[in-house]
Amino acid sequence: MNLVRNTLIHTRSLCFAAGVFLCLNAARAQEARETGHGTGFKGAVGLQLYSLRAQLGKDIPGSLRKVHDFGIRYVELAGTYGMTPEKFKKQLDSAGLVPVSAHFSYEQFRDNIGEVIHQARVFGLRYVGCAWIPHKDTLEENACREAASVFNRAGAALAAAGMKFFYHTHGYEFRPVRGGTLFDMLISGTNPDSVCFEMDVFWMVHAGQDPVRLFGRYGSRFQLMHLKDMKKGTPTGLFNGSSDVNNNVPLGTGTIEIPAVLKAAASAGVKWYFIEDESSASVDQIPKSLRYLENVKF
Repeated sequence: MNLVRNTLIHTRSLCFAAGVFLCLNAARAQEARETGHGTGFKGAVGLQLYSLRAQLGKDIPGSLRKVHDFGIRYVELAGTYGMTPEKFKKQLDSAGLVPVSAHFSYEQFRDNIGEVIHQARVFGLRYVGCAWIPHKDTLEENACREAASVFNRAGAALAAAGMKFFYHTHGYEFRPVRGGTLFDMLISGTNPDSVCFEMDVFWMVHAGQDPVRLFGRYGSRFQLMHLKDMKKGTPTGLFNGSSDVNNNVPLGTGTIEIPAVLKAAASAGVKWYFIEDESSASVDQIPKSLRYLENVKF
């Protein structure tokens, strides 16, 4: 009996130790991503939930569990899929997901910044941003100047609330104008203390831009980033912010020099990297992009 009891105690101890070991390894891996310690890519990684918009529209709890199953713990929001912010936050909490940033509409920033701040506080956001400046076929200079003014006001209000405003690039901002591009106007026309930018690397390349050069030129104005790769043969040099969603492919399989971009982003001081996969195959492609980031060297 003593032998059996001792064997059971020993087996339980080994199981407990193994569980502790696995938990510690998972914690250390996450810490390496968040703090920059470890090997390979060291950035803090999350997922833009728009990547699973079709799934979230049908099953919010199941879709959020899927994100957790990917191994992702941090997310960027783009709507709440018919739920109130309070209810959606509870769903995120239940799935073990932490919202870091979110996109709101241009009109909300222009007309109702108080409501934006209220929702941002519900989610405990650090960054609050706009992903589209309304325009018809072409973004014009006057609309760009007006947007800079809206962003400055929103940035000041959010800074007072302890958050940071950002604008997410979509490529149409790089239309040439006298003395540079519309994006140059946005940069020079906004307050660097309260307005930062989120680079979407796909849309930069789609507009014929070099992300590495932009990081070198504007440095810390870029504090967030959308990571995605571009299918070979995708047309570029366009300023329409539009492309077939299935031109999004897993990181490392397309035409974008991801290691060079990651190196430049790290040098610029990018704080958060959100995978965004707009394709119809996002559920299959997101894990491939995560594995790429785990192994990429630069």
